[in-house]
Amino acid sequence: MRFAIGNRTAILSFLLLSWGMAAGAASPSAQQALKLVPIQKDVDFDRPSADRAARCKIIARKIDGGVGWVVEAPDGRTLRRFVDSNGDNVVDLWCYYKNGLEVYRDVDADHDGKADQYRWFHTAGCRWGLDHDEDGQIDVWKVISAEEVAAELIAALARCDSQRFARLVLTAGELKTLGLGKQRAEELAKNVIAAASQFDALAARKKLVAPDSRWVQFTAAHPGTVPAGTDGSTKDLQVYENTIAIVETGGRHDEVQIGTLVKVGDAWRLIGIPRALSRGQTDLAASGFFFQASLGPENPADGMGPKAGSQELLGELEKLDQATGKATTAEQRAELNARRAEVLQKLAASSRSSKDRRMWLRQLADMVSAAVQSGAYPDGAKRLKTLFDKLRQNEADRDLAAYIRFRQLTAEYGLALREPKADFAKVQTQWLKNLEQYTTEYPTSPDAAEAMLQLGIAKEFAGQEDEARQWYGRIVEAFADSPAAKKAAGARTRLDSVGKVIRFSGEGLSGKSTDLAKYRGRVVLIQYWATWCQPALREIPVLKKLVEQYSGKFNVIAVSLDNSRSELETYLTENRLPWPQIFEPGGLDSRPANQLGILTLPTMILVDQQGKVVNRNIQIAELEDELKKLVR
Repeated sequence: MRFAIGNRTAILSFLLLSWGMAAGAASPSAQQALKLVPIQKDVDFDRPSADRAARCKIIARKIDGGVGWVVEAPDGRTLRRFVDSNGDNVVDLWCYYKNGLEVYRDVDADHDGKADQYRWFHTAGCRWGLDHDEDGQIDVWKVISAEEVAAELIAALARCDSQRFARLVLTAGELKTLGLGKQRAEELAKNVIAAASQFDALAARKKLVAPDSRWVQFTAAHPGTVPAGTDGSTKDLQVYENTIAIVETGGRHDEVQIGTLVKVGDAWRLIGIPRALSRGQTDLAASGFFFQASLGPENPADGMGPKAGSQELLGELEKLDQATGKATTAEQRAELNARRAEVLQKLAASSRSSKDRRMWLRQLADMVSAAVQSGAYPDGAKRLKTLFDKLRQNEADRDLAAYIRFRQLTAEYGLALREPKADFAKVQTQWLKNLEQYTTEYPTSPDAAEAMLQLGIAKEFAGQEDEARQWYGRIVEAFADSPAAKKAAGARTRLDSVGKVIRFSGEGLSGKSTDLAKYRGRVVLIQYWATWCQPALREIPVLKKLVEQYSGKFNVIAVSLDNSRSELETYLTENRLPWPQIFEPGGLDSRPANQLGILTLPTMILVDQQGKVVNRNIQIAELEDELKKLVR
């Protein structure tokens, strides 16, 4: 029997072995079988040590009408099951156990040699994900509990993973199956579209959770049923209102309001974007989407609710979003983005509340600015300028104008850089001038923190370190709770680190901590790198040679700023490195990166035997000469 596994490339060579069930066929060893890992990450399953694995055994058995291999621990507990359920001599179920219970399973339901379903069991929960294109990524949750939605949401926020978030949100097709009345359906569609568009900005600001935050608990009153006939609905609907996720970050517990969840089949779905919950805030009943007073007759005459035509605009926007993703030429993308912007502006104009109007205009600004920078809507910068010029005339729109202005400036900067004959020095000078003017005109805008950070970075790269320190300091003082302040505080620490002892530690892939303080008496190089950074990869052979040459006197502590844990794991499987690896989610915005304000890769910091920084930005060509001075 063969073990086919499709896209699990890290162990592909291992799976090319033919494992026969017929008489006389060579059996795999338990150690070989235990090398297999789930396709989905973050599965907690038994991983016996090398000594224990050597004492495990693998047994061929008939299993539930099929045949397969069972791996057992020395005490008889099941560790793995690999099953051929349909008799085609190819494994189609890969089962993983924890404390004797199956907790996870990869499933090849269509028997084409690639997993297309992923299921969690027993103490691991009840999730059931479907992978339609068999690329290893879940496309839709067939089964997921409300508690698991909360955990997935926090993970998506912590890792800025928009795809992971999108899998939790109610889809347009699912909305149609709920049987809601026209007005409720229209409002819910607006919520869903806004959630999808706002997630990236929300996650990037790191206001709700940090890269190292983890979900602890789901809190809500019991779910309720909205009966058929409510506000014109035709079906009963199960709903959780005012749900809250308890989140732990570095020993501190916070609350994130998830809001309303609706049940679609055996899966719960989000209908909106999460938000922070103020401490002591307990009375949320009025904020529920369904559990409040009836909306009354549709199309009310008192001016409440959405204006006529909004549903058509929402439908048009959804179609344009889908078409934009399929466009193949720059001209098509530009035309579609212009139409999307027009629809968003119409939705803003038709809003009955200032809150909805601001929401649609912010969404327009985010979409247009991103499209301009990617080259998919060059004329969008002019649209943003026109919108800004209109909003700046009204003092009541000052905050909104500041939001639009920053995205206009960013779009213009990206557009200028894309010019075929761009004078990059001139473009950069104008960009910095615009940022300084922005911080003067809108000093309290949240985007001013990002503008100041860009100015600090530019000054540091230009060698104007005193000015860089000033900008970093302004961020820390004026925007202490912002993500930019964490980066700025770390950058100041790094700039002032030479000759000082620094505290530095972090977690590795296995969860084990690495602490710089434990390396006293040795010279240490803190190497910030990533598998996508080619200059860093080219330096690794030199570092290996130096570690070997100065064995026992020189060590490397690597800090991976990869965005994907799996990419790092794959690289390290194929390229073993003789030094510890620190990895915490978040990439260049991760906690270890912010701790020393890392701005670019590779960055290497040399620390002497007393723990003092010798060089805060040493180059690979300088390293050996420095080691000769430090190591006697």
